[in-house]
Amino acid sequence: MRVIPPPVKEILDKWNIRGLVILSLVFQTSLIFLAPLRKRTSKKLLAMILWTAYLLADWTANYAVAQITKNQGKEPKKNDNDPPKNKKLLALWAPFLLLHLGGPDTITALALEDNALWARHLFGLVSQALAGVYAVVQSMDNPLWPPIALLFITAVIKYIERTRALYTASLDKFRDQMLRPADTGPNYAKLMEEYDSRKESNLPTDIVLIEEPDKHDRPPTLKPGPNPLNHLEIVQYGFKFFNTFKGLVVDLIFSFHERDESRDFFKELSPEEALRIIESELGFLYESMYTKTAILHTYEGTFFRVIAFGSLLASFLVFHFRPKKSVDFHGADIVITYTLFIVGIALELSSLFMFLLSDWMFAASSKLEDDQVKNKRGYIYSFLNRLLAVSSKLKDDQVKDKRSYIDSFLNRLLAFRKPRWTPMPACKGNRTDEVLTTPFLLRRWSGMIYGFNFIAYCLKAKVSPIHRRSESVCEFVVSMFDCVIRSFQGLSVCVKDIESSVRIFIRRWSKKNQMIYYTIYPLYLVFFAVIPWVFRRLWSYVDRIFSVKSLLDEIRFVSSEPLTRKQWEFIFSELKHKSEFAETPECAKKVSSARGEWALQDSKLEEVDRLMRYITNVDYDQSLLLWHIATELCFQEEEYKEVENTSGESCDDREFSKIISDYMMYLLIMQPKLMSEVAGIGNIRFRDTLDEAKRFFKGRHCKNLRDMEVGSNMVLSVSNDIEPMHVKGDRSKSVLFDASMLAKELKRLDGSSSHGDGKWRVLSKVWVELLSYAASHCKATEQVAQLSRGGELLNFVWLLMAHFGLADQFQINKGDARAKLVVGE
Repeated sequence: MRVIPPPVKEILDKWNIRGLVILSLVFQTSLIFLAPLRKRTSKKLLAMILWTAYLLADWTANYAVAQITKNQGKEPKKNDNDPPKNKKLLALWAPFLLLHLGGPDTITALALEDNALWARHLFGLVSQALAGVYAVVQSMDNPLWPPIALLFITAVIKYIERTRALYTASLDKFRDQMLRPADTGPNYAKLMEEYDSRKESNLPTDIVLIEEPDKHDRPPTLKPGPNPLNHLEIVQYGFKFFNTFKGLVVDLIFSFHERDESRDFFKELSPEEALRIIESELGFLYESMYTKTAILHTYEGTFFRVIAFGSLLASFLVFHFRPKKSVDFHGADIVITYTLFIVGIALELSSLFMFLLSDWMFAASSKLEDDQVKNKRGYIYSFLNRLLAVSSKLKDDQVKDKRSYIDSFLNRLLAFRKPRWTPMPACKGNRTDEVLTTPFLLRRWSGMIYGFNFIAYCLKAKVSPIHRRSESVCEFVVSMFDCVIRSFQGLSVCVKDIESSVRIFIRRWSKKNQMIYYTIYPLYLVFFAVIPWVFRRLWSYVDRIFSVKSLLDEIRFVSSEPLTRKQWEFIFSELKHKSEFAETPECAKKVSSARGEWALQDSKLEEVDRLMRYITNVDYDQSLLLWHIATELCFQEEEYKEVENTSGESCDDREFSKIISDYMMYLLIMQPKLMSEVAGIGNIRFRDTLDEAKRFFKGRHCKNLRDMEVGSNMVLSVSNDIEPMHVKGDRSKSVLFDASMLAKELKRLDGSSSHGDGKWRVLSKVWVELLSYAASHCKATEQVAQLSRGGELLNFVWLLMAHFGLADQFQINKGDARAKLVVGE
């Protein structure tokens, strides 16, 4: 029995290798252009496309090489339209597929864990190279051996680049590269021997410890100039601090020299300059972990890339000028071969273009003047500077000007990637905020702060954005998808009501008529009870395996807000203020471990003790849920009130609190890996609180209203004369009405705001501390993993805290003290 019709099978036999080669080329083209986009957005669609292309690219190339090797050993059939001479051209495709296995420069690892598989890729290099050689050896009389040999050089270099990139980015090897030479300190044994010998000689001898001079007595080793940093200096300082602080990824410790240098420098920066430097740092970190950039920007990498491109170009020229191709080879195969060459060269030129316009290239091409280590100009810098001088017929003294022409040229190029801030209405249109709206292809991260709202999720309501932007195509599709789901949910409710009425009617009817009981009633049970039960069980299994419900919830209930200039300035000023108290590692650890208590103590409120128990007496995940619900209850109560008399500062604090509150819930519920170190039993506590909220809203017929203001007022209307713990005990982890009590405590602050901070100022400071606590306690590897998914505000806070010395890694406080043997007269 033939499953596949003979004509179809004949087409598949003729075009299987050709189709696989073309498909492999399509995957490589899509990866090289789509991979850089993943650091700019967290869209699931792009992640799914990249995941599919990344996995199928290797599979397609491997399978195609196997098919070529198998085809080389076949004897031609009689009446075969493909003559055996075409096998010689197929042998030329084998190194092309090995070249594809080397992967594009823009992506070597899909996830951080892929870097640990460098040994597997090394084995794949050897096996695929042998398979390609075997395919060529089977046609030893192949006249195409010169282009095949040249292509093999290119393919092997590209595959080695990928393997080396994975090797250097694996955490173990990355740590080994960061380790400094061993420091044994002073020669203790020799010093003590000399000390004992002088003591035995009755000489007055003493050991004096020469302390490192105090930081206030040392001039700053790195200090920004009086003028704002230009675009090139932003990237240069980002590259410098990246090389210093990339050890955070592997939990290395740093000296107080590095801490003081970074902290003193960042204290002199404006908030926007700090944001841009951290943007560059995170970009360098992404490129070193997920691309070939770090490998290519070395002398060896550049040298071998020139050889690889030259070999590819030479192979194309040798093949192009070979006579009688149309006579010796099949026309379709010639077209495919030209396509492989032309597209391959075009992709190499695209990679070269990206290489020349990368931040790494700008940082390596021009060095900082005040960096003693980098005072020598790089070879790329010298070459470009001379090239510009010759092309513009400049004089020597002009080339040696303070601001070189190459710096000015690079600075103009980087100006296109600077952050764009656009005024948008806020505070119900009474004020405007500057929000981050950098064009998609020019941004270095997503620039969005995502949010998940507990009250909205309970009521299945849609959160109104604070900053109303024009709706994108993706947001429109999500809105339509949400409307479809809501329609199905409404239809499901109607069907359940009808089914309930039918069930009551049939039960009553069957009791009166035995015939109905034995005929219609069983059919009813099958169609309305058994079949739905089977579908529910199947759905539960599918959801358990693929987490479909979680994915749908993330699509429907995760909101987003652009980062505002004032919000970043507020976070920057709060962390800068805290860094003043972090002179020692112990103090730094204490400050970074604060999760709201410092903000309350600094607020100068009389009600501090009543609020402090919602922080110090509860776990971190419980504190997050408590303060999130309380913030939302306070926010909804004021949402539709007049705000003309509200001060600008209070309005800003209200928006900051709302955005960070929803963001922290998003991290806790939707990004559990990022919060794994601090989440505790957050998922259990969330589920208990969610069930209690649903029961509460259902009992008051509010669940289907989808009105967050009505729902919040209902929660606040419940009396809290007796604490929930005394009524329910501690078996249930729900914090719904504990949060209601906290909201009522916060409302009392507005009456005493003349003696201290108001409600929203306190909330905004508490939320910054809760955010910084999560950033400092999150695993560094998870921070890096998030860079491949558009980045998070948490990544910026994590790195900013490190620059201000608010991290556990600064543990060497007096490492440069030296002992000296002093002999008296």
